[in-house]
Amino acid sequence: MWITALGAALFGASLVTARAAVLAVGEFSAASPGGALPAPWRPLEFRKIPRHTVYSLVRDGDAVVVQAKSQHAASGLMRPIHIDPRQYPLVRWRWKVMNLIRTADVRSKAGDDYPVRLYVTFAYDAARVVVIERAKFEALKLLYGEYPPIAAIDYIWEAREPRGSIFPNAYSSRVQMIVVESGGNELGRWIDERRDVLADYRRAFGGEPPAISGVAIMTDTDDTGESATAYYGDIVFESVVGG
Repeated sequence: MWITALGAALFGASLVTARAAVLAVGEFSAASPGGALPAPWRPLEFRKIPRHTVYSLVRDGDAVVVQAKSQHAASGLMRPIHIDPRQYPLVRWRWKVMNLIRTADVRSKAGDDYPVRLYVTFAYDAARVVVIERAKFEALKLLYGEYPPIAAIDYIWEAREPRGSIFPNAYSSRVQMIVVESGGNELGRWIDERRDVLADYRRAFGGEPPAISGVAIMTDTDDTGESATAYYGDIVFESVVGG
């Protein structure tokens, strides 16, 4: 998905001032099955995609989690938030995938579908873009009232590519895809993930990151026309002290 659409929905990020070793970002387990998303999480939808993934809070074992069901559809859930990645460089979450997308292809727009994604977006900084790109960001600010993110890391579960691989997104090189799970050996099982966002940004973009501006999850099958069912657990950021 094009980062501008994602960025437009992530405007108005709330400032985080907590100093704890662990910063809760997605406390889905504290919600009620069938209830509303915990604030300030909200739907992330795209104007040109008419069919949306269905997200609901369900009980899985002893925890409440987000269930995602997508049938030739795409949408996500997102939370605007302002985080210093040097203070909280680590992100931890859990997810469960029930099936892979057979025709997914990380290198093409036609295959840009994944049973699970976790986006971390980064705030716009004029000093980081060339003049011609700066004009584009200014035009987008006029259109939406805010600057879109300058970049995003998209953590994905891929069908074939090896873990640790990094690819530019087929729609925008400002989104770098990092494969954290691959293949079907762990289908139907909860997998705990933990990534160093600071290190991943340096590796993916070759520099120091600006502030984190938002977090989003997404299960999408609109490009391939397939179906997917997946689950997302809580999302937290951690300081090094908490690692």
